[in-house]
Amino acid sequence: MKQLEQQDTALIIIDMINKMDFDGGEALLENALPMAENLRALKKEMKDSGCPVIYVNDNFGLWQDNVSDLIDECKKGPGKPLIERILPDEDDYFIIKPKHSGFFGTQLGILLGQLGVKKLILTGIAGDICVLFTANDAYMREYEIWVPSDCIASESEEGNNSAISIMERSLSVDTRKSTQADRKEIFDY
Repeated sequence: MKQLEQQDTALIIIDMINKMDFDGGEALLENALPMAENLRALKKEMKDSGCPVIYVNDNFGLWQDNVSDLIDECKKGPGKPLIERILPDEDDYFIIKPKHSGFFGTQLGILLGQLGVKKLILTGIAGDICVLFTANDAYMREYEIWVPSDCIASESEEGNNSAISIMERSLSVDTRKSTQADRKEIFDY
């Protein structure tokens, strides 16, 4: 059994394990593939600093599958190249979510509490839906939040920019790019 170590910052990767076989999936995949390279680099940096990585993912109606079955099923769709860029490591956490927010109906809040997390780095897809809804719920739970704008993607650039604007204005979210932000300035870890 994995021993929980106290950390004050967690990297949350939202819905990156995805078939992309839905209306708008092609556009989302096109925007997500280049973003995944930024996210992969950020994930490596955060893991190297001891930060826990938590995948929070839709179940796609596969209520009885385990994580590896979910990944295998999603690899059967157009999203396979995206999945292969950002596969979970053995020591990453993986939470299945039933709706848009990573908090709604999941054990994410409990896990973050047990890890001692107060600061969240939210990444993934879709920026204007699941990332935004998760940011809303994180804000209401009084987490400090960083959403690196180069580590989220949406079906359209307009939708992504709108979500970024809402998060900055209404949720006090830092949205500096992962390549531009001074980590110590955002979170003292």
